[in-house]
Amino acid sequence: MYEKQTITLGMGCFWSPEALFGALPGVTETRVGYAGGTTGQPTYREMGDHSETVEIGFDAEFIAADQLLETFWNNHNPVNINGYKGRQYQSLLLYRDTLQAETFNRVKKRVEAAKGQALETEIAAFEAFYPAEPRHQKYYLKRYPDAVDRLSGLYESEEAFLRSTLAARLNGIAKGYANLGPVLREIQAWPMNPDERNALIEQVRNIRW
Repeated sequence: MYEKQTITLGMGCFWSPEALFGALPGVTETRVGYAGGTTGQPTYREMGDHSETVEIGFDAEFIAADQLLETFWNNHNPVNINGYKGRQYQSLLLYRDTLQAETFNRVKKRVEAAKGQALETEIAAFEAFYPAEPRHQKYYLKRYPDAVDRLSGLYESEEAFLRSTLAARLNGIAKGYANLGPVLREIQAWPMNPDERNALIEQVRNIRW
């Protein structure tokens, strides 16, 4: 049974983390935005006290929160992110409920023990997520306009495509975090009409990377 959960995290500039997590089977959706602060309606140019974050939707039947958190801590340095000291780039986890907070802290202690050092990651309650401007969503995938043009037409809108599982995987491929072969095999198992699935696979195969 599909068990949708959401994690919001920050680990520096949000472009690469979105591609990193989007490449993982079990992740169903990614988008970048601003969170963790109090400023109303932040934008990239006027972020206030928010941080760049990634909102990750995932199916807990296929990928555990623990695995996402280990990926999080193994792919950034909480002390020095992007060589920049400031609120925009933070090692940040925002929990939505008590269980998620307990999971964050439990895995943090385990990773700290394995690394032999404290992890300076802020863990705080989730308040709000403000999606970033369209130009920041699926940043690496948009470097390949043929992919966007070819596949966005299969969805009700370009936004629906960019929030799709397919776009998350392709963004991972565009950044080099995923390979085409495993993604095509994954699509074979997606619950779709066979004709629609075959048409989708054909379009993905024909993307000019």
